[in-house]
Amino acid sequence: MRRQGYRVIPVNPNETEVFGEKAYPDLAAVPEQIDLVDVFRRSDEAGKAVDEAIAVGAKAVWLQEGVIDRDAAQRALDAGLLVVMDRCWLKEHIRNNR
Repeated sequence: MRRQGYRVIPVNPNETEVFGEKAYPDLAAVPEQIDLVDVFRRSDEAGKAVDEAIAVGAKAVWLQEGVIDRDAAQRALDAGLLVVMDRCWLKEHIRNNR
């Protein structure tokens, strides 16, 4: 998605840098507004990422293919976020930009 012109800010408590970008330990540590949180975690860990996205005022959460947490998705919807679940961001981008 970076190659498509999107700004991607890595968030990973186990990394300090990803693709030459500073990585942050959690969403609260990111020093700028977050539009979309793309969740690449197991389904049983997705809820924590969604709750962080809500807390920082993100506009949307995207749970990647195979990541399904209906309760977390409902919390995000209730908080006014857009939600996509069990779909690949890159595949959708390619499909919609042919």
